[in-house]
Parts: sequence; C-alpha cells; structure tokens
Amino acid sequence: MSYYLLADTIQHCAAEELHEQTEYKYVAVLTTPEWIRERDRFDMGIELEPDAGDIHNTKAEVNYDSLTGTFRIPDRENIADNDYRFAFALDEKGIVFIDDSGKVEQMIDAIRRTKRWRQPSLERFLYDFLEQIVENDLPIMERYEEELSKIEEMILDSHEDADLGRVNEINNDIRKLLVHYEQIIDMTQEFEENENGFFEEENLRYIHLFMNLIARRHDSAASIRDYTMQVRDLYHAQMEVRQNRVMTLLTVVTTIFMPLTLIVGWYGMNFRYMPELEWRLGYPVVIVVSILVAAACLIFFKKKKWL
Repeated sequence: MSYYLLADTIQHCAAEELHEQTEYKYVAVLTTPEWIRERDRFDMGIELEPDAGDIHNTKAEVNYDSLTGTFRIPDRENIADNDYRFAFALDEKGIVFIDDSGKVEQMIDAIRRTKRWRQPSLERFLYDFLEQIVENDLPIMERYEEELSKIEEMILDSHEDADLGRVNEINNDIRKLLVHYEQIIDMTQEFEENENGFFEEENLRYIHLFMNLIARRHDSAASIRDYTMQVRDLYHAQMEVRQNRVMTLLTVVTTIFMPLTLIVGWYGMNFRYMPELEWRLGYPVVIVVSILVAAACLIFFKKKKWL
C-alpha cells in the first residue's frame, strides 16, 4: 500500500499521517486485500469490493457520501488484447485507488516526477491523472495515420503487398479507443456535476480542461476510423477495377475468336462441292482472312477504348 499527500508535489507519507493531517488532500493506493482490511479507516460509508474480472468499463457512480467507479484502460502497447483494470473511491478528503495491476503506482510516479503545483488540489491531481491515460495517444494515432497513408499509396499503385488485414487491425484498435474515450467522457461529466460538492467550484476548471482534451482525442480517433473506412472502400474499389479489366480482356478475346470459330466451323464441314476445297490458295487465304478479322476487331476495340 502507498499513501501520498497532494502538496506542491505528490509526497509520500505514512498511514497515520494521512488520517491525522487536514491541510492537504490525499491519495492512497491499495490492493484489493489491503482495501478490504483498511477501508473502515477511510470512512467513506461504502462496501466496495472490486474484482478485476468484473470491471468491464470506465465509469463513476455518485453515492451518498462518496464517489466511486472503475477504470478499464486499454494497454497502448497492445490495445486489442490487454487492459489495466482498477477501482477508486473519493470524497472531499481525497481519493483511494484499489489496484492489483501496479498501473496506478506507475501513473502517480510519472506525475510526481514531472509535475509541481502552485495550488495543489484534488481536482488538479485528477486532471493530471486522467491526462496520463491519454498522454501517448496522439503519437499512436499519427503512427496509424502514416500506416494507412502508405497502405493507401500501395493500393493506388496496384501493389500486391497492400495489407487490408492491417487496416482492419487499426480499425479495431481505434474502435476500442473510441469506446474508451466515450466512457471517460461520461465519467468526467459525473465529476463536472459535482453532486456531492467534493470539488471546489473554482477548481472545476481542471475538469472542464480535461473534458475539452478528451473531446479532441475522441475527434482525432473518429477521424482515423473514417480514414480506415475510406482505405477499405478504396481497396474494394481497386479490386473491382482489376476484376473488370480481367472481364473486359476475356470478353475481347472471346469476341475476336467468335468470327474465327465461325470460319473454322464453316470450312470444317468438308462438303463435296465447296469450291475452296479444290483451290490451291484456299488455305493461305483463310489464314489471311482470319488475321484480318482479328486485326479489325483489335482496331475497333482500341477506337472504342475497350483495350
């Protein structure tokens, strides 16, 4: 378990100091067994028993004298498969995280190393904590956009290595991020409502700032999702163009051979009184006529731009 006070920076403290002091807001990070053992000391009036297996989304719920909720954060290294899951409970004195994954400690350590506050508050901590969740998302989206741009160029160049499977993977990742953002927006709105009055009115600007930030991330992800749709549509359109070209070629070949087949069938009947059968030039004349027919068809198709 870890305890912190929100002074000008996040400062480690002992459990006794956490409960005895009243000057600063606090942050506590406990595992599930530690929370079950220590929750009465936080006096939040709730029987919160989080189970990581039962955490399916990011949300916040208003209780009589506390605000509780859960986080389900996609692992940015493996968005499709891995998630960090933990719960929280907060009141006017501070916030407690119940986390068995170690993710919360990692995020708090990053804030402690990089942030220093003139006016420390629980609202400012929440802003920095939530910002940690989406901090690296813009580079991820830029990388996805570059990948999609390269795949699009390959498709336009009729390159056989264009990978539609990768486009589908990116689309699935972005779709999961969009759901994640929407859940965070819902949570932030619960904070904004401030139904229990845990947040100071003048500090709600931090919640508003994060709401604007997450809305921009959501818009960026939605734009990438639309791009994946465009690339997929382009891929299918190019496939249709290729199929049409093949069908056109087969149609042209069939059309050229139709009159030649007629000639072959005609002179293959071997009727007794066919004059060409006794004519010495009959064979080469049929060859020349066949070549002329094929050439005439090709010229006709060229003029019609069917070839």
